[in-house]
Amino acid sequence: PREHLNLVFIGHVDAGKSTLSGNILYLTDNVDKRTIEKYEAEAKERNRESWFLAFIMDTNEEERAKGKTVEVGRATFETDLHRYSILDAPGHKNYVPNMIMGASQADVGVLVISARKGEFESGFDKGGQTREHALLAKTLGVSHLVVVINKMDEPTVKWQKQRFDECVNKLRPFLKGCGFKIKKEVKFMPISGLNGANVKDEVDPKVCPWWSKAWKNGDNNTNKPTLMSLLDSLEMKGRDPDAPVRIPVLDRYTDRGTVAMGKVESGTIRPGAKIIMMPTRQKYKVDGVWKEETPLASARPGENVLIKIAGASTDDVQKGFVICTDPPCRSVSKLICQIMVMDLPEQAKVLTAGFQANFHAHCAEEEATVTKIFETTDRKGKVNKGAHFAGVGMTVICMIELSRTVPCETFDDYPFLGRFTLRTEGKTCAIGVIKKLPPKKDD
Repeated sequence: PREHLNLVFIGHVDAGKSTLSGNILYLTDNVDKRTIEKYEAEAKERNRESWFLAFIMDTNEEERAKGKTVEVGRATFETDLHRYSILDAPGHKNYVPNMIMGASQADVGVLVISARKGEFESGFDKGGQTREHALLAKTLGVSHLVVVINKMDEPTVKWQKQRFDECVNKLRPFLKGCGFKIKKEVKFMPISGLNGANVKDEVDPKVCPWWSKAWKNGDNNTNKPTLMSLLDSLEMKGRDPDAPVRIPVLDRYTDRGTVAMGKVESGTIRPGAKIIMMPTRQKYKVDGVWKEETPLASARPGENVLIKIAGASTDDVQKGFVICTDPPCRSVSKLICQIMVMDLPEQAKVLTAGFQANFHAHCAEEEATVTKIFETTDRKGKVNKGAHFAGVGMTVICMIELSRTVPCETFDDYPFLGRFTLRTEGKTCAIGVIKKLPPKKDD
């Protein structure tokens, strides 16, 4: 089968994420003409004619009435080279935890930026979501970021090169600060999610004379004319089908037995395999593996699967647990990590020992306390060993204690089980990687 990639669409409220994902499904023939006409009529009734494509992704009543995504929408489409799953994440800041769930499964992030005058700026100010989403995407392990500058067809923009360049130049230093390597991992592309220019077919040169020159020269590291061709050209590294199995559990439900949902991060899972559930160390057998409705003989890294686990109740399988084969991953309540401080809550101006926050790693979420700071490095690279506090922008090596054990690994061994974010009061206050785990005890 063709390689499978998860795409997550992220960005500020109203940048046009749902409209773009809806249009991709329409252009790849995953939505028929009649459904679209029905949506067009419904959008007209609500006096929101340009929303009809977003209705493909935003299916529930609340989302349609307000035109805002709440849940993470899911859909699949195929091209000649790859199979894709779209995760359309909510942009609104109240729903960031939902967005974390979506992005923790993604391989490629599509950051949707609105080029419209005023909208680009508001997504970027201190309260805007563009900033937080890009940070989260990086920590949650998105290995390529495609930045699409959307709404280029807007009357205030009219496909002007200077507006596109302005957006790109403002984004570059910022994305670099999030830890992306601009030359390797980031691509920029102007599109219109509503009329589909540069999504599947290149924009008409009459409308936009400069784009064909730009991509042929490989400006901004982008050498494909359209979003689809660009996604097809991305190569995924670090997927090892022969390693031990690791599947973080995203959710579980009962259907004549307990079924766990998750993305295979490494290894190959087959029906009949013996698995160990971490952190409880219970042993089970796999009864069946499905992708949506289809039973599979095996699932390789990158697939989103349903796994039926023999002899387990729903209490034995919980969100944030990790399904492993022997040797299982570690499960700890203390870890030494390197974090970068992004933003601190109003009443705590510095980060000191005793700082409390919520720890999010892969699908797990746990309360955490920073117990000891070993050293800090400020923006200029000056190292302070034996520091007692750290401010925003510093990199800190510290020890964190969790209220319960969480299955994880060091970042160097298994990157997808070694990254995390710390959030408090609805803000992401730090992103980090796990450096060391306590020595193994004999269990």
